Amino acid sequence: MIGNFCYHNPTKLYFGKDASSHLGEELARYGKTVQLVYGGGSVKRNGIYDEVVGILRACGKHIVEDGGVMPNPTVEKLYEGAKLAREHKVDLILAVGGGSVCDYAKAVSVSAYCEGDPWKKYFIDFEEPTCKIIPVACVLTMVGTGSEMNGGSVITNHREKLKIGHVFGSEVMPKFTILNPMYTFSVPKRQMVAGIYDAFNHICEQYFSGEDDNVSDYLSEGLMKSLIANSRVALKDPHDYEARSNIMWAATWALNTLIAQGKDTDWEVHMLGQAVGALTDATHGMTLSAVSLPYYRHILPYGVKKFRRFAVEVWGVKDEGSDEEVANAGLEAMERWMRELGLAMNISELGATAEMIEALADATLVMDGGYKVLTCEEIVEIFKESL
Repeated sequence: MIGNFCYHNPTKLYFGKDASSHLGEELARYGKTVQLVYGGGSVKRNGIYDEVVGILRACGKHIVEDGGVMPNPTVEKLYEGAKLAREHKVDLILAVGGGSVCDYAKAVSVSAYCEGDPWKKYFIDFEEPTCKIIPVACVLTMVGTGSEMNGGSVITNHREKLKIGHVFGSEVMPKFTILNPMYTFSVPKRQMVAGIYDAFNHICEQYFSGEDDNVSDYLSEGLMKSLIANSRVALKDPHDYEARSNIMWAATWALNTLIAQGKDTDWEVHMLGQAVGALTDATHGMTLSAVSLPYYRHILPYGVKKFRRFAVEVWGVKDEGSDEEVANAGLEAMERWMRELGLAMNISELGATAEMIEALADATLVMDGGYKVLTCEEIVEIFKESL
């Protein structure tokens, strides 16, 4: 049964090779001062930075530079960016980069005028912003997180050994996003496949919960099959425009809040993966791939009907045999695909050790939307199986 819900997503998308041609008309809707947020410098090497800066200058904008956003944005960087936005009284935060840059921009947007500590308010107490929110827009250069069309933001606190996400409301979602698949061509293969799996797991988190025959499940199966098919094409030819555009579009729809409507969602894989990221600073998509199979094999008995459906509808497993046999065959097919992509298949690859298990368990938030609410002992066991 589909539950009651209200769906609202205000983000305007411009998609395709000419998407950036609309940047100027959108910038005209905002004030003079733009905080330009980007990462470690790849946008400068591939020319995207120069293109965006040229458009900003042509529009008469005053640019406040905010570069150096790391793959797992830290709370220290958040404080720095919020101070920059407040002191320059920026009118728009323009994120040029991947999901981490977009996440960071949204965190800055609600932190610049926050009364008190934004880390505690938003990422520990999960409060909603009551202060002025600076508008955010995105020019996406790496696919995976879906941050370009949602209110999510993930920040890492190394001192507290925590990596925590907060999903803000529609007022924090980007006002507009530029989606040009060609901007993703220069992303290294490891980052490309990590982004693909991140998107795939976003769908899994919303699929492995609730009852069958929800519209969301049919949408999810189509998106997953599209990602699987196009990932194989992109793996052979990273410059295949059709494959990369399909991956980009599927990744956006994977987490723009649509397929979560009217049902419970899980997100425990993300909690496990984020704990690994907090202690190792590993690539987000790889932390997810490293813990996924041990987690899904652990909860399979509690949602075996859905895992059977997943095997048949997504992986083409023959619908013959017991629920457990068919369901496990589906996870085996998923594992073969993951290895084909070259994903991290255990947390040891990412720098985690047996000595970290207790700290990893302590850093894992327990969610209650999936088929099984994990105990601390079960979390420890899953991490041991993930080594």
